[in-house]
Amino acid sequence: MKSIELLIPAGSLDILKTAVIYGADAVYLGGEAFGLRAKAKNFTGGEIREGISFAHAHGVKVYITANILAHNEDLKEAEAYFCELKEYGPDALIISDPGIFSIARQVMPETDIHISTQANNTNYGTYRFWHSLGAKRVVSARELSLKEIREIRGHIPEEMEIESFVHGAMCISYSGRCLLSSFLAGRDANRGACTHPCRWSYHLMEESRPGEYMPVFENERGTFLFNSKDLCMIGHIPEMIEAGIDSFKVEGRMKTALYVAVVTRAYRKAIDDYRQDPEKYRGNLWWYQEEIGKCTNRQFTTGFYFGKPDESAQIYGSSTYQKNYTYLGTVEKAMEDGRIRIEQKNKFLVGEEIEVMKPDGQNLFVQVRGITDEEGNPMESAPHARQTLYVDLGVRLDPFDILRRDER
Repeated sequence: MKSIELLIPAGSLDILKTAVIYGADAVYLGGEAFGLRAKAKNFTGGEIREGISFAHAHGVKVYITANILAHNEDLKEAEAYFCELKEYGPDALIISDPGIFSIARQVMPETDIHISTQANNTNYGTYRFWHSLGAKRVVSARELSLKEIREIRGHIPEEMEIESFVHGAMCISYSGRCLLSSFLAGRDANRGACTHPCRWSYHLMEESRPGEYMPVFENERGTFLFNSKDLCMIGHIPEMIEAGIDSFKVEGRMKTALYVAVVTRAYRKAIDDYRQDPEKYRGNLWWYQEEIGKCTNRQFTTGFYFGKPDESAQIYGSSTYQKNYTYLGTVEKAMEDGRIRIEQKNKFLVGEEIEVMKPDGQNLFVQVRGITDEEGNPMESAPHARQTLYVDLGVRLDPFDILRRDER
């Protein structure tokens, strides 16, 4: 069975390291320019260099996004940006704009280029076109079914790779080419500044056609017309592999380390189990689905993979996430006396039971025996987020173990 790449988003250097430790084969990130996640922390040049060094030391690839739809003023800056990136040695660039593609080929001819889903890649002719220009991989449009992807696989060169989304938020607009944010908020989604108006509440009114009723239901807060459920294909790994997909992509460069760890670990185990023995995968399906439900989500859908979604793929009553677990912190260092050092993300108390999530798949239930601050002062809880704490959990832990609390 061929190797399948698990491609994980990284919104910060710490999250990149988490993705690597929890089982990613590759990570993708945005620098300070030309990416479509302006609200993410994104990476400075020094962080890109450190992230690539850390990933490569663990045998993991790094792809950098440069997938805006460029305007004239972007082109000179793009050339300078790629000259800078060349020094860091990323494994590939993710690009959607032909002008940006041409500049990248000139400046970084030795670096692979992947064509972003923003380029509307819906047919094998498009794949062949990009292959003829030197692209190694094309990210399939999210609007494609597995049947269509199988057909594309049969009509493109064997060495050309197909990357497809397996998990994360679904965009209401075609392949992410959205105008709502520009129209309603003056923030261009195609240049990285989306305000996510698809998650807002709306009332629908027909002013010029009295008596013509539209089947829209609402409460006093309106209705969420464009609010899609999240994509989740962890229960369909065999179908994704059989369709000829080479890289399984997770969406979410704005997500927490807990989200990235949960999703990475679950998909890593699912892929590895299936490649080892399909029966093992089917036997552990309950575990993957239970684990994936522990990260924040808007309920799940299979998107377009098995046909066009119907009304059940939308959430009309709310735009809020389901949050089953709270992220408390990641182990930064294991001390010689058995305590751990963490940067607190959310409040927890001495005496309460929490869960430790380990990269190898174990979940440990432990009790908080003691908390001290950096000066050694005992505390019942830490009142400030991002405070450095030393915590006694009664067990020896390792760096990158994650603390979380069950909120169900």
